[in-house]
Amino acid sequence: MKGKAKGRPGENLHRFASYLLDDRYGFYVQDYFTELLRIERKRTERSKKPFLLVLLNASELAWTERDRLFRDMAAVLFSSTREIDIKGWYKQDSVVGVLFTELSGVGESADLARSNILRKLRTSLSEAIERRYLDRVSISSHVFPEDGEIVESNLPDSNLYPDLLSKKGPGRGFSLFVKRLLDLVISIVLIVLLAPLLAAIAIVVKATSKGPVFFRQERVGHFGKPFIFLKFRSMRADTDPEIHKKYIEQFICQDRANKGNVADLAADGKKAVYKMTNDPRVTRVGRFLRKTSLDELPQLFNVVKGDMSLVGPRPPIPYECERYDLWHRRRILEIKPGITGLWQVKGRSSTSFDEMVRLDLKYALEWSLWLDLSILLKTIPAVLSAKGAY
Repeated sequence: MKGKAKGRPGENLHRFASYLLDDRYGFYVQDYFTELLRIERKRTERSKKPFLLVLLNASELAWTERDRLFRDMAAVLFSSTREIDIKGWYKQDSVVGVLFTELSGVGESADLARSNILRKLRTSLSEAIERRYLDRVSISSHVFPEDGEIVESNLPDSNLYPDLLSKKGPGRGFSLFVKRLLDLVISIVLIVLLAPLLAAIAIVVKATSKGPVFFRQERVGHFGKPFIFLKFRSMRADTDPEIHKKYIEQFICQDRANKGNVADLAADGKKAVYKMTNDPRVTRVGRFLRKTSLDELPQLFNVVKGDMSLVGPRPPIPYECERYDLWHRRRILEIKPGITGLWQVKGRSSTSFDEMVRLDLKYALEWSLWLDLSILLKTIPAVLSAKGAY
């Protein structure tokens, strides 16, 4: 029969799986191991069960010395780890990675489990590999999820995100270069064309209220890197940031408690939204700037500098990240933040927090230059309609 698979049941599956393993040591090839690491991160985001990534780096050894080392190392790893633990090339022919899944057991913390695993692994390796080779192999361990907040002093461990840091990832290298080039060209052109408008807004802001023309605030950028975010000042200069901090914390926690139910009501009986409505700190001119999104124009300078893109997730404030659930963090890890994005063209502040994060992750997953162009075109009517702007 035409098209019928030949061979015994499971033979085709076995043949497919063999392409994922190297034929020398039995490790998964680099691309597949990286994909399994990405999947394991997403599984942990749901289950909250941590995993351990151990990296054995033999890059200091000469190529002629590595073959014997990796053969001995493979024998140790396959005999001393569980079947569910994943062994593969983190960096082909140089760094071996081992994923110890569902790390913590009954009555055992992740740190204790890591200590026990590393102790047993080092003992097994020392018994099978010559000292002169083993001493030149560096062993590092990385637990996911990481403890702590996403701030400058504690950025996410880059070793856990090789897929996000690699320029190779699904053929996006050239497209990302074009995206950056378009960001630069469009931003510079807009700054030049809008220079009279920018100057006029600056004069009005300065003349109508005391304080600086620009509002500067630390935001969390791509991969947790902080940067100074620019807007035209729309509030009084002596405002207390604690008001907004408490509002955001309450909004995120309420949204999480109600599982993203957008029907939740704020204190005034209206649907709770991401931005504060009727904010008493906003000046009269500032209210107009916010309604028309003119206060966002200085972010073009952030784009030129490289901290932001024209299209991407909105950059969060550090205290907002403190309230993030584990899966929320991906919105600042997946892609560079932007001035506009799916959230802005699909309701802006009228969406729930979880819905906003899902839209950001959807954008990161489906990103293309055409999607950016579509969002930029949709931003114009969204701004003119002022829907969801406060």
